[in-house]
Formats: sequence, structure tokens, C-alpha cells
Amino acid sequence: MWNYDRKLQYPVNIKHPDAKAAKIIISQYGGPDGELAASLRYLSQRYSVPYRDVAGLLTDIGTEELAHMEMISAIVFQLTKDLSIEEIKEQGFDSFFVDHTTGIYPASAAGVPFTASYFQSKGDIITDLHEDMAAEGTIA
Repeated sequence: MWNYDRKLQYPVNIKHPDAKAAKIIISQYGGPDGELAASLRYLSQRYSVPYRDVAGLLTDIGTEELAHMEMISAIVFQLTKDLSIEEIKEQGFDSFFVDHTTGIYPASAAGVPFTASYFQSKGDIITDLHEDMAAEGTIA
């Protein structure tokens, strides 16, 4: 179904670890409007779309969101790599570290684990597309 290229769409090369930044960026991975929710949102909603082209577009977008998850994971990993316990404590990453060390785990910046309640799939194309736009931040 997919071809995986084994390289990031956009290379991540962080020179200076920063657990404070990682604590915030982890929300883009597993927070309410993060990449995990986005990928599941689109890949779930595609099935009830009555238009094949739109379903295909939602599949493409959902797949793209998976690639974003990989980039966010690389960012968080590089931001926390090789930090001492003292640095982890000083930079406020200790609450995450206690449960996950420097593993990549879907959670919000507040430490709330990912939940499927972050996204909706109602089976109505208009409702679902509005939810998509709200999650992407395009509804004012």
C-alpha cells in the first residue's frame, strides 16, 4: 500500500539538546491537535466519504501526517539525547522521563497521554471536514 523511503522528508539535525523544548514539542506528536490525532482523523474519516477522489485525498493527507510524526519523533529524540539526569531535572523533563525515559510516547505538553477522544469521525462529510479544519486551525 505504501512505500517507505527510510529517510525523513525533511532532515532533522539538532546540535544542542534542549529538554524544555522537547517537553513542548511532544504535544505536536501526541497532543490533541498533534500529528497522531491528525493521521488517525483523516485515515478514519476517509471510509464514509461518498466521493472517491475526496476519500483518496484524505488518505494522502493521513499518510502525510504519519510522515510528520516521524519528523516530530526525530526532533524530540534529538532534543533529549545524551542529557544527564541533572539536565533533565533542571529543564523540567523529569515528569516525562520518570515514565518514558527518553522514549517517544504520545502525550501532550501537560503530560496527558494520547486518547482517541482527541479526534472525531462522524460519518458525515461536512461535519468531518469542519472538524478537520478546526483541528488544523483554519476556522476563525
